[in-house]
Amino acid sequence: MKKNFFGVSLITLTCLYGMLSIVVILFCYFLKVPIIYGIGISIIILILQFIFSPLLTDLSMKFLYKVSYNYNFPDYVNNFIDELCKKHNMKRPKIGFIDDGAPNAFTYGWTKNTSRVIISRGVFELLNENEVLAVISHEFGHATHYDMLVMTVAQLVPLVLYAIAYSSDDNDNNSNNNDNNGGIIQLIALILYFISQYIVLWLSRTREYYADSFAVEETKNPNALAEALIKIGYGLNNSNSKKNNKNEKRHSVSNSNALGIFDSKTSKTLIISSYKNGEISKDSIKNAMKWECWNIWAKFYELNSTHPLISKRINAISKRCSEFNQEPYIEFDLKKPESYIDDFAAELFIKYLPFLIIIITFMLIILDFGDTKMILGIGGIVAVLFSFLKLSFRNKNKNYINTNVLNLLSEVKVSGVTCIPCIVKGKIIGRGNPGYILNEDFVIQDDTGIMFLDYNQPIAFVNKLFAIFKSKEYFEKEVTIKGWYRRNPVPYIEIYTMEVDGVVKNCYTYLYSLILRFILLIIFILILIFSFI
Repeated sequence: MKKNFFGVSLITLTCLYGMLSIVVILFCYFLKVPIIYGIGISIIILILQFIFSPLLTDLSMKFLYKVSYNYNFPDYVNNFIDELCKKHNMKRPKIGFIDDGAPNAFTYGWTKNTSRVIISRGVFELLNENEVLAVISHEFGHATHYDMLVMTVAQLVPLVLYAIAYSSDDNDNNSNNNDNNGGIIQLIALILYFISQYIVLWLSRTREYYADSFAVEETKNPNALAEALIKIGYGLNNSNSKKNNKNEKRHSVSNSNALGIFDSKTSKTLIISSYKNGEISKDSIKNAMKWECWNIWAKFYELNSTHPLISKRINAISKRCSEFNQEPYIEFDLKKPESYIDDFAAELFIKYLPFLIIIITFMLIILDFGDTKMILGIGGIVAVLFSFLKLSFRNKNKNYINTNVLNLLSEVKVSGVTCIPCIVKGKIIGRGNPGYILNEDFVIQDDTGIMFLDYNQPIAFVNKLFAIFKSKEYFEKEVTIKGWYRRNPVPYIEIYTMEVDGVVKNCYTYLYSLILRFILLIIFILILIFSFI
């Protein structure tokens, strides 16, 4: 497997740098820039990113996550780490501890001898000893495979392609010929930028399988890793996943994101399903897996993820159980009752129709198909009306059901577009991004499982103030959450109201969305009226 994996990684990096080389050569040739400049810029960016990324992450861990490197880990953890280091001829990495009940583990660093492994308190509280060792082995797999270096090299390609795509038209030579060449190069670079983004993500997902395989080999216990994957999932920058700014588009995969046990952009938290006689109910696990195995949105979201779907990772692990005389921990054998293609098509239509109408409206205006005000008014009204339809699916504000985490996880017809209005009672065990003091989100635990809670006010600055000064007041408190359950791809509840100690805290994003749409509707109606005056 190692030889095969090395070949896959080498071929992928070769393809990425082949694309980059074509664009750099075209850029330098047609715009009369020496090729050495393009090569030099690429090397400088690579070196700077490789050198400073771990250092910046160190500062982030110290000041924003309050990581402690002096925590006294259990003997079984220390002994296991010492054995791994001796076996793989590596220095003992710095092991950091985040005092947060939400589960989290990831690694970063330049090489295997400069790596850091970070583990939260939630990992030890939710997993047994064998499962903890499986998670640690997974992170050591990233370190011993030099994944930090490989992913840094891979990420350079979309970074440079993005820079070329948005800088070609800034060349000082203003001749028409060079302007045309610059535009063509810009288009090629932009297309290859998007392609390279998905290649890098694919490479990251491939290396996750290899880190899982490393954990299986070191623990000789595939089922321990499978159960750990089922029990936990974590989000390092969840709120930023839906609030990206333009600068963030320059980066394909963050290092801590690519080297965690789950995807920080899409993983909020997975499950710790209901127990029977001290063991997880296999029926509960299968019900929780239905969405990944049946809903088409799961495959759609995976394309934009650094990590494979949990069900795929478990399937890959199960194939190795026979090597260690184990039966697969879980085999998904439920029969799909329907195709779900119609639901996916309808939700895709609802999701993108307002944007499509906006594009058509501006195309009609640019092509001068009629009175500009009339086209803008009609197009705007239609787009807003469909955005109301989209909001009605995403935030259904009636028929809230009293339920629990396990029941919600069993739902298949749910996505980032369609929600289930719900009321869930449980205890807040930590932040959505464990330990991160600027993260306003939570993780809730009830009798059947744990789930991410998305706390979101209309103004981002207000969210950060809440995270710093108020969110800790809710830790270890029993709460009643009213909100909307969604998956994209991992399950979470967007908070509408949160009640603790008889006091109700409201989130006003839904109300803000309604008001904003009504304002836009009035504006476009006025534009249409003025077009007749």
